[in-house]
Amino acid sequence: MAKLTGTPRQRGYRWPAEWEPHAGTLLSWPHNRDSWPDKFAPIPLVYQRLVQTLSKYEPVHIQAAGEALAEAQRLVGDLPNVTLHDIATNDAWARDHGPIFLSAPSGQPRAALDWRYNAWGGKYPPWDADDASAQRLLANLDVPYFEPGIILEGGAVEGNGAGVILTTEECLLNPNRNPQLDRADMERYLRDYLCADKGLWLGRGIVGDDTDGHIDELARFVAPNRIVAAFEENPADENHEPLAENFARLEEMTDQHGQPFEVIKLPMPQPKFVGEQRIPACYCNFYIANGVVIVPQFEDPADETAVEVMRRCFPDRQIAPLPALDLVWGLGAYHCITQQIMP
Repeated sequence: MAKLTGTPRQRGYRWPAEWEPHAGTLLSWPHNRDSWPDKFAPIPLVYQRLVQTLSKYEPVHIQAAGEALAEAQRLVGDLPNVTLHDIATNDAWARDHGPIFLSAPSGQPRAALDWRYNAWGGKYPPWDADDASAQRLLANLDVPYFEPGIILEGGAVEGNGAGVILTTEECLLNPNRNPQLDRADMERYLRDYLCADKGLWLGRGIVGDDTDGHIDELARFVAPNRIVAAFEENPADENHEPLAENFARLEEMTDQHGQPFEVIKLPMPQPKFVGEQRIPACYCNFYIANGVVIVPQFEDPADETAVEVMRRCFPDRQIAPLPALDLVWGLGAYHCITQQIMP
């Protein structure tokens, strides 16, 4: 496995959209009980159901070590299309500590990006195994990589495959990641490494989100010129103001051709709590795989509405509504625990 020189943009790479064909999905098997305090017991079974679903459509690669590896082997290791990698992680959030895969131009090798990782601004030490896991996986897959050298989580950026990237000021400009970088610096990294022609910025995230406003809880591309965006209709809810502001910004933005986006409202579930802590339940945390879209469900009246929105956006894919109320107590859902592996 080789570290590549130059930048992806210089060498003609592209960051593909999530709906483009995958070579597989990456997961990191859950084992950190602190991520789901007093509610860890159902989480491996949530992963089992997810892997059972995904493996019908594409290969699934799972990082795990020690007892977690043994558990993954017992629960999903005998499924077709599942590969277990003996790679240790500190936690299960593969979207954020995993590599981001690029599409290679003719004559160039398949490649990925290995960003630095510090557990969302140093919130949850240790993170050394998470930070090291991307290179170990890429070695197993024999995929060379670019190393930007700055901290960036996969859930913080959203691309349409055509050069437009959505992100948030709250996250990418937060001094707990890269205090030496300003907006212009971050846009240069997005341009050089994610091959962005246009960077679009939203503001704040939702209540309970410990990532400082990851975009995958707020707005997602479902086509090059179409975005679904979380929207809270209740003006008394504390999520109403930031989501309304983000929605207004989206309606003013334009795509790679200078055309307005079609922006579709995705409802928010009613507030969900564990004890007195509000958790960041949001339907934007869906995952698009080959032939299927995994849509989180929160035992909420809005569950079916979210599924119907996804059906309209992806008429050629199966829609798989999967329970996520236990999962989101870890402060993330299906998009947060997956990372697409591109061919």
